[in-house]
Amino acid sequence: MVSESLPLEPEFLQSLTRIFEEGIVFNRTLGLKITSIQAHEVRASIEMRNELVGHYSYNRIHGGVISAGLDAMGGLAVMAAIGARHRHESIESRLQRFAKLGTIDLRVDYLRPGIGEHFGLRAEVMRLGSRVASTRMEFLAADGKLLSTGSAAYIVS
Repeated sequence: MVSESLPLEPEFLQSLTRIFEEGIVFNRTLGLKITSIQAHEVRASIEMRNELVGHYSYNRIHGGVISAGLDAMGGLAVMAAIGARHRHESIESRLQRFAKLGTIDLRVDYLRPGIGEHFGLRAEVMRLGSRVASTRMEFLAADGKLLSTGSAAYIVS
């Protein structure tokens, strides 16, 4: 597990949030909002909207929203971990490292139906190598109940 004791700089966090919430247009479409970024863990939320419904009879969130959200969170966790690992570099230099970030593999397990007004997402980096990073993610109900889990590998160089 990746762990860094020093908090990430506010300027880095603001830039990362802007990239994630505004620069990645699909994240904006999903309504992903970051609630916490730390070197070892990231958290976000999604508010349920009609555009995200996957099953009209139950007002259940679409499985594609869940998988895309988990993938995005895994990528964000990697970005935070890279930012912490290369803290000696400028913020701009660290942000440039993310241009090469891409998903290699993604696995999602749907455990319970996603029914609710809002959802939480959490991700952590299990291993950050020089070329590949491995992550673990969770998609949670408003009460914290685990609805889906994910694991992914990302290219980082």
